[in-house]
Amino acid sequence: MVKERSIRPVNKASMNIGINKPIFRPQMNAGNADLRIRGRPRLNFLQKEIHMKVKLMAILLAAFLFFTIPALFAQKDLHSEHWASSSSPAITSVAPENDSLPPSEETAKDRLNKSPRHGEWTDVNVPGSAQAVRTWVVYPERKDKAGVVVVIQEIFGLTDWIRGVADQLAKEGFIAVAPDLLSGKGPGGGNTDAFASRDDVTKAVRGLTPDEVTARLNAVRDFAVKLPAANGKSATVGFCWGGSASFAYATVQPKLNAAVVFYGTAPSDASKLAAIKAPVLGNYGGDDARVNATIDPTDAEMKKLGKKYEHYIYEGAGHGFLRAQSGKDGANLKATQQAWPRTVEFMRRHL
Repeated sequence: MVKERSIRPVNKASMNIGINKPIFRPQMNAGNADLRIRGRPRLNFLQKEIHMKVKLMAILLAAFLFFTIPALFAQKDLHSEHWASSSSPAITSVAPENDSLPPSEETAKDRLNKSPRHGEWTDVNVPGSAQAVRTWVVYPERKDKAGVVVVIQEIFGLTDWIRGVADQLAKEGFIAVAPDLLSGKGPGGGNTDAFASRDDVTKAVRGLTPDEVTARLNAVRDFAVKLPAANGKSATVGFCWGGSASFAYATVQPKLNAAVVFYGTAPSDASKLAAIKAPVLGNYGGDDARVNATIDPTDAEMKKLGKKYEHYIYEGAGHGFLRAQSGKDGANLKATQQAWPRTVEFMRRHL
């Protein structure tokens, strides 16, 4: 049996909404005399819900920015494989110090400041030019005369790291000379340190002509082999752009006794290799396809010409591994530990 429900009669007066009868009627609360509006509890609920959603969105946005903005700043620059074009992902740690190896980029300045060896700046005159070459010279601590090593800069000019390599070569018993090949090329006739940015330096280095580089290297080499402490023998070692310059210089300087190339290419004109008299040592990172693609053709041509060219590829290491020793998950440091003693032994053999 269905029970009937009673229906309450509709008060038509309450539905008669006119201009003088608003939906919300203010009433005075006798307890606190606050003004209240009918229907406000529902509004308060919606406002709270919207406020909570806005607050949640703000929290999520803040979290997103917190994690993404640092990542953007951590991106390596366009030359990181040289600056560390050189190497691998951005350096996140400093390789353990080992004073039997050259410093890394991060430790070069400190190592220079602590070095017991005598280093000095000198200006080397270039025949036929009014512009002298600013040169860093470091002497070994030994009684007898020493061979000379000309240290050729990377595409980043004469940096503290290049000077640190020169200091390490002096520790190994050589007179090391590191010319600033951008001498007089900077703003106001300055040198590498006069440029406003690294990009400006690389642009200036790329603007150097082969003849200009050769003339400056010849002047510095001639100056160094005539030093009272020198034994008359000389070698070059270069890195990146300087590695290619070291190889090229061996094709135009018959008095050179040895040339070491770190991740640099041979001259693109293979016929120039016929003029090389010095033995050449090449050290290359395994993860450097652009440079490594030139090794086998160079090796074949050097063998055909009867030239001495020994080369080594260090697995997993990147371009610029000797400077960016913290890169490539330890591969750069391992390459440095192998390549540097090999370089020193090669120079001792020929100087």
